[in-house]
Amino acid sequence: MSILVVGSVALDSVETPFGKVENVLGGSATYFSIAASFFYHDICLVGVVGTDFPQQHVDFLISRGIDLDGLEQIEGGKTFRWGGSYIDDLNAAETHFTDLNVFSDFQPKLPESYKNSSYVFLANINPELQMNVLKQITNPKLVVCDTMNLWIGISLPVLLETLRKVDILILNDAEARQLTGENNLTQAGKQILTFGPTRVIIKKGEHGAISLTESTFFSAPAYPLTAVFDPTGAGDSFAGGFMGSLATADNVSEQSVRRSIINGTVIASFNVEDFSLDRQQTLTPEEIDERFRQLEEIVRF
Repeated sequence: MSILVVGSVALDSVETPFGKVENVLGGSATYFSIAASFFYHDICLVGVVGTDFPQQHVDFLISRGIDLDGLEQIEGGKTFRWGGSYIDDLNAAETHFTDLNVFSDFQPKLPESYKNSSYVFLANINPELQMNVLKQITNPKLVVCDTMNLWIGISLPVLLETLRKVDILILNDAEARQLTGENNLTQAGKQILTFGPTRVIIKKGEHGAISLTESTFFSAPAYPLTAVFDPTGAGDSFAGGFMGSLATADNVSEQSVRRSIINGTVIASFNVEDFSLDRQQTLTPEEIDERFRQLEEIVRF
């Protein structure tokens, strides 16, 4: 009963008010799988890298129990690279370059052992590729999808077709407003439910997240941090923590979903405490449990 994630594996160069790093581990599938691994131990990653992808990053992923049979390496190719900064607004990156390299021709090919995955996360890749993945999957229990402003802008018809085939859509507040034309997030969420998903989770950065179905509404706070070092990957870390927790519960009851949203919030809060995935390399289960308890206390009344 595995979790399948399909998305980018990248090398990032990031600058924030707290410093600057170059060619560090990044990518949506990477952040997701590492976050999920703190709760679940059968995670299958599908992505593509070049021969320049450092072995130490492969070793880190393997050390977290992540199955890399679906990570394709293109001989002589270069890994996807992204560079950006968070100087004026830590909630929004200014992109300086995007070099797709081998990712530009990425066509997800699922190993046979991945095709019966119970839980599927489609990271914010082109919706045509998301549809390609869904055609290769056999009877999943839960399909969760992410998207981004680019695909809403240039691939809306295919994105809407994809949304008819997923159970949960996760996106941020700006994307929800762009997708629906609604400024009010509750209204935006309700409209997204008419597109096909049975649940929508809208991330609001430092203001937490909301979850909507036709009959439920849940609002989760963000963990109160005094400093954010690097917001890169926070959304994918949230999704990974959420799905890892949900797969462990192995049900999608409202209680399990709410608990998993809090677990996703906790992992995302650790993610932003350092650059790249450096904080996750030292993160312990005890720290996760303690921060979960702190969030419980914050919302108690």
